[in-house]
Order: sequence, then C-alpha cells, then structure tokens
Amino acid sequence: MNSGRRAQTALHLFLVWALMAAVVPTLGFGLVLSNWGGEAGATVPVFALGVPLTVGLLATAGLPARTVVPLCGSASQRLGWAVLVFALGTLGVLGGLVAYLGDVDLGSAGIRIALTGIPYAVAAAFFVPGRWVRLGALAVLASAVAYGGFIGPAQAQQRQHEAEVARYREKPELLYLGAAPPGMQVSRAEVGPASFSLEYLPVRAGYEAGYVGLTVSPPLTPALHCPEPADRSVTCTVDAHGAMRTVRDFPGGGREVTLTRRLGNAEAQVTSQTLDEPGLRDLLGTLHPLSDTELEKLMREKKINYRN
Repeated sequence: MNSGRRAQTALHLFLVWALMAAVVPTLGFGLVLSNWGGEAGATVPVFALGVPLTVGLLATAGLPARTVVPLCGSASQRLGWAVLVFALGTLGVLGGLVAYLGDVDLGSAGIRIALTGIPYAVAAAFFVPGRWVRLGALAVLASAVAYGGFIGPAQAQQRQHEAEVARYREKPELLYLGAAPPGMQVSRAEVGPASFSLEYLPVRAGYEAGYVGLTVSPPLTPALHCPEPADRSVTCTVDAHGAMRTVRDFPGGGREVTLTRRLGNAEAQVTSQTLDEPGLRDLLGTLHPLSDTELEKLMREKKINYRN
C-alpha cells in the first residue's frame, strides 16, 4: 500500500469514526427520549427513521473510499457495505454499553461519545484490503474485548470493594474485635451509624446452645454508672476501674450477665445468658482494633453488613 492509498484509507476510517460518533449518540438519545413516557411503541418511528438515515449517511461516507474498498465501488455495493459496517459496529456499541452498565470505567461523557464511533471504524477497517490495516483492527478489537470483558470488570470490582471498605471504616474508633470464646465463632457483624455490633455463636450451631453479643458505641455519659431507679431483678455494680457489671435474673433461675467497659473513645458492652462472667471478662480483655485482614475475612465470608 503506497502513501497515497494509506492517506486515503486513514481519511476513510476517520470519516466513518467521526460520522458515527456524531450520529449514533444522537440516535440513542432520540430512542431514550421517545421511550421516556414508558410506551415502547413510541420508539418504533424513531428507530424506523433513524436506522435507514444512519445507514444512508454511512454509505455516503464510503464514497471517498471507492478506490480503496472494493465494496464501495458502486452505489448498491456501498449500501451493502454500510449495512454490514452498521450491524457489526452496533454489536460493538452494545458490548460497550453492557460493559458500562457493569461499572467498567469508560472515561468522561466526551470520551464515551468518541468511543462510540470506534466499533464502526474497526468494522470498516476489516473491509480494507490491506494486511496491516486488518491486523490493526484485530488488535483494537482484541484490546477492547480484553478491557471490557476482563480488565475493566476487575477494576470495577476493586473500586467497589474499596468503597465498601471505606464505608465500614467511616468510624474506625468503634471497630473492635475480641477473640471468640472457646467453641464459638463470629456469626455476624453489623456497622451502624453510631455503633458496631458482633454476635458470637457456637461453631456447632444447631447442636450446641450459646450466644454472646458485643456492642461498641460512643459513651453516653462521662462515666459509667448504674441506672436509677434500680430494677429489682437487676444487680448493678461499678468497680474501682470504672467497669460496670449488670446481672439480670429471670424467673426460673436463668440470668443474663452484661459487662461494660470504656475503651478509648468508645464504650464496649458484652452480654450473654450462657457464657459465664470470667468468659465475658476474657472476651473484653482481648478486644483490639479491627485489622484490615480481619475486616477482609468478615467481608469474604459475608458476615458483615452496613445498617443505615
């Protein structure tokens, strides 16, 4: 391919790209507006008028390539060429739309409009009788498939994961985790607007009974103190270190033990009807800021959620 034909080929592909980058977004916008009222039938006239008009404009754009592209040699051939380029290019646009709806980053609005014309230019390049032109089109197609099908979705998933971690980390001073009591494991964690709660259940859930709840929240009072007036079924004491112990007795002999302790700028509370007081104290003693690894594990096991 001599320099004159190379320039003519470049101009041909540029015209196809520029035309379709202008026409296809306009056609798509028209289809969206016609369907705005919820009547699918309203899009039929727009589609019936817009598609033939687009194909006709594309056929006109093939005129300068009469000596470069054999399919553009006559009017009927150019029309067939335009139909093929429009069909193949539209498949590429639909693929890009699917990727975009899947949160694949395709740049700003201006870049997305510019990208709209590329599938049509690539389709037109396959009809140019030149090995290097077709190899270039194939390279562009392969790159688009790799990005839209693999790289882009992976990046979108990573961005979503980072946003989820950032949401959980909005109040890091409340995110504390304690070692699970023997025979138990973290069953559920919940991040709220002003609290972080954990539930510990037996590893053999369904075969063994047990429950421990941990809640970390901002302190409500300057110092821990027992509520007044006191409930007759509740025994409450505050020790010399400022930790509060509350025992609620139930009819029939059962009881619930709650231990509350200040933890930096937060207040940690553990409660259970099955774990004894030493076990609850051991749990409080192991509380530590939730690490990135521990948060990743909770997210991976789908044991943590966010409550608005």
